[in-house]
Amino acid sequence: MATLDTAPPAPRAVPAVAASSATEVFNATEWLVTRHARATPGKRAITAIDLDGGVRTLTYAQLDDDVRRFAAALVASGVRPEERLLLCMGDTPELLTAFLAGMRIGAVPVPVSTMLTPADITTLARDSRARLVALSSEFAGLGPAVSGSRDLADVVVLTDDELPQVTGARVRSWDSFVSAGADFLEAVAEPYPTIADSPAFWLYTSGTTGTPKGAMHRHGSLRDTAETYARDVLGIGPDDVTFSVAKFFFAYGLGNTLTFPFSVGASTVLDRSRPSPAGTARVLREQRPTLFFAGPTYFAALLAAGLPRDTFTGVRACVSAGEAFPAALFERFTSTFGVEMLDGIGSTEMLHIFISGRPGRTRPGSTGEIVAGYEARILDDDGRPVPDGTPGNLWVRGSSAATGYWSRTAVSRRVFQGEWVRTGDTYVRSADGYYSSLGRTDDIIKAGGIWVSPTEVEERLRASPEVNQVVVVSVPDETGLDKPVACVVLVPGSTAGAEDLVAFCREGLAAFKRPRHILVFDELPTTATGKLQRFRIRELALERLGGAAKPDLTPITGGPE
Repeated sequence: MATLDTAPPAPRAVPAVAASSATEVFNATEWLVTRHARATPGKRAITAIDLDGGVRTLTYAQLDDDVRRFAAALVASGVRPEERLLLCMGDTPELLTAFLAGMRIGAVPVPVSTMLTPADITTLARDSRARLVALSSEFAGLGPAVSGSRDLADVVVLTDDELPQVTGARVRSWDSFVSAGADFLEAVAEPYPTIADSPAFWLYTSGTTGTPKGAMHRHGSLRDTAETYARDVLGIGPDDVTFSVAKFFFAYGLGNTLTFPFSVGASTVLDRSRPSPAGTARVLREQRPTLFFAGPTYFAALLAAGLPRDTFTGVRACVSAGEAFPAALFERFTSTFGVEMLDGIGSTEMLHIFISGRPGRTRPGSTGEIVAGYEARILDDDGRPVPDGTPGNLWVRGSSAATGYWSRTAVSRRVFQGEWVRTGDTYVRSADGYYSSLGRTDDIIKAGGIWVSPTEVEERLRASPEVNQVVVVSVPDETGLDKPVACVVLVPGSTAGAEDLVAFCREGLAAFKRPRHILVFDELPTTATGKLQRFRIRELALERLGGAAKPDLTPITGGPE
């Protein structure tokens, strides 16, 4: 266990953050929306692209009204402060409305991945003790999976179609739910008197264990990320338009889509459809965003799609996070499209990016410099600082850190130590202050910017009667991005092929967790004591695949965590 009692490095200059006393009222929804609805009511807040390609817009005044109406409906349904609202929805104005309305009344919205299986959603609904679940139409089929959740009272579905059957809960359409709150508008005329340290929202992450954990964030954390990264790196202003391929349920996507534009009265573009290079090019051409956010895997897909060189005309910066950006891919993308790329590292625990490239001084292959308002340390396994140029474990601290994981005391104590957070990454710092990633300090894989636990994939494959041994390792594809690859030994006499095991994985794992390749071996190398040698198995996988896993450039719905 690392210790953190050594003297901290000299802090960088921190941008001015609104001073407040420990008990001063601060409600994030009021700060993000209502103040702009008063000052610039006609300013566009959201441009939303629906599944059928239709476009609608909302001004700050319209969004504020929608938030109040949904907040009133929550109160009418009996939702109380600090009760959880599980939101499994596509990126729509209604998702942002529900999230903001929950915080307005002091409740705790919990946006969750739309890529998970019914069993995953069941787990999250029960773990969060959700009082209400909201679904958009494309995920309405998940409704029955939350049946019987002990604390669940209401399910709200954004659809005009038939409603799902959910045992033990009232199920209503979005419109009927909102209509039921019409008499409670006066009750939400003023936001609930939260303070900066009040519970605001949760984000689930598998992180370093593969087990879902709810990272608990405060109202003040949203303002903190806006007044550090958005101000220090992006220099965002009211005339900016943001567009994030990374979906809202990721910490990265939440900041890009909501916190940063709304912090300055700018606007955001929401695209509800599954990301694709052609769709992205259309949004860039028609909506003219100035800031574009994605992850390295998606930038590789855009590069491979053969898009016109002027695709990013009007975009002043592309931002990447979620996994390390290979230097060769970085240089190919920027030289092809002529747009500046700002790579960075953030985490669900820290809410957004804390080390980043800066406009005008990026360095391919390097994550960048510490963001103002944060501090970082690189420590050895005994908790001692290492010299510049020496690899070590990356720790970070800043005011946007989560307060811990919901009902996960042991892992909270490992990850959160005082003001410092263990990232689980191995990093090295140059003498002039640039940080570079050397990978994870554990076996967790990031594929497409999304955490994949080898243990979870291995457990699924072990459940097959055809599999005797299995190890899942990361293998870089031709662009240098890591992909999960399963190496298996079959039971004696089995004639199963890789395609049979792929089908078995498909039945029990979310799409982003499935191995890109399944390689069958007669045996796997072990140590003298019988332990599987992961590093040697990875070498065998690299040899079998010719040094690189074939890149899978089909975009995964979502983006970096």
